[in-house]
Amino acid sequence: MSGTAQGPSSSPEQQPRLLRKLTLLDATMLLVSGVIGSAIFLTSRDIAAQLPTPALFLGVWAAGGAISLLACFAFAELGAMYPEAGGQYIYLREAYGDIAAFLFGWMYFGVIGSGTIAALSVACAQYAGVLLPVLGAQHVVLRVGGWALTRSHLVALAAGWLLTLVNILGVKRAAIVQNIAGWMKYAAMAVFVVLGFLIGKGASGNLHVSAPAAAQPHGWALFSSFGVALIAVLWAYDGWIYVGQAAGEVKNATRNVPLALIAGILLVAAVYMAMNAAYLYAMPLPKMAAGPETVASEAAGILFSPAVGYWIAGLVAVSCFGALSANILSAARVSYAMAEDRLFFRRLANIHPRWHTPVPALVAQCAWGSVLTLSGRYDQIFTYIMFVEVIGYALTVVAVFVLRRKAPERARPYRCTGYPWLPALYVVCAAAWAGNTLWARPVESLSGIGIIAIGVPFYLYWRRAKAAV
Repeated sequence: MSGTAQGPSSSPEQQPRLLRKLTLLDATMLLVSGVIGSAIFLTSRDIAAQLPTPALFLGVWAAGGAISLLACFAFAELGAMYPEAGGQYIYLREAYGDIAAFLFGWMYFGVIGSGTIAALSVACAQYAGVLLPVLGAQHVVLRVGGWALTRSHLVALAAGWLLTLVNILGVKRAAIVQNIAGWMKYAAMAVFVVLGFLIGKGASGNLHVSAPAAAQPHGWALFSSFGVALIAVLWAYDGWIYVGQAAGEVKNATRNVPLALIAGILLVAAVYMAMNAAYLYAMPLPKMAAGPETVASEAAGILFSPAVGYWIAGLVAVSCFGALSANILSAARVSYAMAEDRLFFRRLANIHPRWHTPVPALVAQCAWGSVLTLSGRYDQIFTYIMFVEVIGYALTVVAVFVLRRKAPERARPYRCTGYPWLPALYVVCAAAWAGNTLWARPVESLSGIGIIAIGVPFYLYWRRAKAAV
C-alpha cells in the first residue's frame, strides 16, 4: 500500500498523497493525548470498589501499563515494518489476510473509533456544562417521544465537527491543536499532583488503609476481582495504537513510530500512577470506593477546597477535547486504508489535493459518531467490545511471530524487545484476562463477538465487488 488514493482515470503519480508532517513530538503527543481522556478522572472509584488494598489498587494500574508496554514492543516492530496509514489493519492484513483486517476495520469504524468520538464529545460537553450551566443537559432544545435533544448534545456535536474541520484543513494544524490542549492538561495535572502532596490537606496514612477484612475477597475471587478491575484499567490505557494508524504521516516513521509508542506509554503510566497516588493521599480506599464517580473533583475538594474541585471540570473538558482531536486524526486512517484496499466505500480513499487529508473518511466517521452521540448507546457498546479488542491486540502481537516466518526478508528497523518471551508473555496475559472476562461477564463478551460476526456478510460483499474490478 503506497498511501496514495488511486482514482479511475489518473495515474498514482498524479494523485494527492498523505504527507509526512508529524514529528516525533507530535507522534508521542498523539499517543499520550489520545490515551489520557476522561478515564483517569472517572474510573478510579469503580476500580477501588473491586480491590481491597491500596497496594492492589496501585498495582492494577501498574499492571495495565506493563501489559500495554509489552504490546507496544510488538506493535513497534510492526509499525517500523509497515509505516503506512492504517496501523493494526495493515498488520493483520499482512499476517492473516483480508478477512481478519476487514473485521478489525469494521469494528473500528462502526464502534471503537466513532464510538470514542461520541464518548469524548459527550464527556467534553458535560464538563463544559459544569463550568457554564447554560450549556448543560438540563436545557432541552427538542423532545421527540422519550428522546430529548439538549444543549449539551449540541455542544458535543459542535466539538466533534469543529475538530473534524481542523483535521480536514491539514494534519499539522490538527497536531498543533492537539498539542496545545495536551500541554494545558499536563500542566494542570502536574500542579494538582505536586501541590496536592506539598500543601494539600491529605494524609499519608491513607496509603495504608484497606477495606474491612470481612469485605476482602480471597483466592480465586481476588484474582477475578483484579481481572475485572483490569477491564477499566486497560480501557484507560487504550489508544496507544493511534501512532501506528497515523504512521503514513509521521516523519522518519521507521524510527519515530517505535520511539513514540514506547516513550508515550511510559509517560501515560507515569501520569496514571501519580494521579492515583494523589487520589489515595486525599482519601482512603474505602471512601474512594463508596464516593461519587467524579473522583478527581472529590480529591481536589479535599486537598484544596471545593472551589478547586469545581475547576477540575475544566481540566476534564480540556482533556477530552485533546483526546477527541487525537482520535479523529488517527481513526479516519483505518477506514481510509480499508477503502484503498477496496474493502470499504471506495470514496473514503480520496485525498484532498490541497490539504492532503482523507476528507471523505473524516466526514464519514464524524457523521456516524454524531449518530452515536445522539443515540446515547456508545457506552454499552464499549463494554461489549473491550473483550474482542484485547483478543485483536493479542492476535496482532502473534503476527510478529507469523511475519518472522512469513516475511523473514522484510526490513525490521526495530526488532521487538525481549522477543520471543515478552510478546509471548503478553499473549498469555491477554488470554488469561479474556478467559476471566468471559467467565465474569459472559453476556458482554459474547455480545462483542456478535458485533464482529455482523461484519462477515459485508466483507463478502466488498470482496466480490473487489474481485469484479
